[in-house]
Amino acid sequence: MFMKLTRQSARHPLADGCPPAWASGWGDDRYGVFAEFFIGDVTQRMRWIPPGRFRMGSPEDEPGRWEDEAPFHEVNLEKGFWLFDTPCTQALWQAVMGDNPSRFKTLDRPVENVSWENVQEFLKRINERLPGLGLTLPSEAQWEYACRAGTTTALYTGDIEILGAHNASALDPIAWYGGNSGVDFDLDDGHDSKGWPEKQYPHEKAGTRPVGRKLPNPWGLYDMLGNVWEWCADHWHGDYNGALGDGLAWVDDALAGGDRVMRGGSWFADARVVRAAYRIRLPPGVRVEDLGFRCARVPP
Repeated sequence: MFMKLTRQSARHPLADGCPPAWASGWGDDRYGVFAEFFIGDVTQRMRWIPPGRFRMGSPEDEPGRWEDEAPFHEVNLEKGFWLFDTPCTQALWQAVMGDNPSRFKTLDRPVENVSWENVQEFLKRINERLPGLGLTLPSEAQWEYACRAGTTTALYTGDIEILGAHNASALDPIAWYGGNSGVDFDLDDGHDSKGWPEKQYPHEKAGTRPVGRKLPNPWGLYDMLGNVWEWCADHWHGDYNGALGDGLAWVDDALAGGDRVMRGGSWFADARVVRAAYRIRLPPGVRVEDLGFRCARVPP
């Protein structure tokens, strides 16, 4: 049974009441339009991200800013897209891939220890399971646009004040980061965090946390900041000079096999990197225990 839309939304191309062919349920709530699909007994919700314009990167006076977040520039996303409302969970990965590479194992936590190359295999398999689904990784611009959700500040809840290496109180309601990820940590094999400096709260072991436990952004997306880094589709470029203005993935044949972009910060991260504009890179074959992903779908 499909959930019926409670209101029409001009932001959504299927607001005439016809659900996407790949969806097993959909609806509309205070965050906007959503659709869901099933793989085995696992349900994944996707949020509709409307088209629009935004300024990508960070202004020069933003606390924690790095030079590769410049130049601050306008991006125009002419197409809306779907995006997982949480990072990919261990439950979904296991349902698709048949294994679980994560260090911090519970099915409601984000999958981690997955390389960009591993994710490409996941995408291939899940798209074969559900014809028409057509999942990809988001572009770096799509990721930042979705993270900001119409806001213009360092966080989607406002500005950030960095009080210490692992201390920014504005992050606490929305993100698992190095300042709070060990508070009441519930697994025996947590990472030793006793020596981390300037923590917002005292803790001795830390790691990932179950998805969706912090407040979502205005578009209903959870864990866009913190918990795990998220792979994007783009090759790494050292700044935004020459960047595309349409929001599509910045992929360069000359960089084949080169580093790929990661976004969002993680449970391990210090405060300055857990911002909407922050970006980092790793080779596509690297697996790290604070690195995961979430999927996008751009309608044709």
